[in-house]
Amino acid sequence: MIGLLLAVALFNSTAFLINKRLTKNQIVHIWTFTVAVQVLTDGYLCKKYHAYWYFSGSLEWPTLFVLTVLIPPINIIFLNGYPYGKSFFKQLIYILFWDVAITGYELITLLPEPWGYFNYGWWRISYSFIAYPFLLWIVAAYYKWIRKIEKE
Repeated sequence: MIGLLLAVALFNSTAFLINKRLTKNQIVHIWTFTVAVQVLTDGYLCKKYHAYWYFSGSLEWPTLFVLTVLIPPINIIFLNGYPYGKSFFKQLIYILFWDVAITGYELITLLPEPWGYFNYGWWRISYSFIAYPFLLWIVAAYYKWIRKIEKE
């Protein structure tokens, strides 16, 4: 639990201190989108297929904390530096950098409590490393779509 609280404090303070790109409306959209995708994904992978889980595996308050305030600020930080308008290669390098960083953080969350809070069933770190670029691309595409809608 200590690791989770430190991560939430660090990620949230960083997200709001460095934010130069996202408006309040965009932050709300990204936050809501992230929570929705996280809850849907974890609903299947955690609860139905037992791929991984947080803490004890049952739905408890700390798990809701993970789902609602841990991942959204990471997406805000990611989007603040995303190289929109740059070459595909630069965007790919940026996503791969984040893939390595997020996968590294996931390894830290696997530490025993009180520092870690994440546990694997049949899931492996290599699956996360493969999935994160797609998830990050979806977040970037969603943000681009939100910006387009705001201009209409």
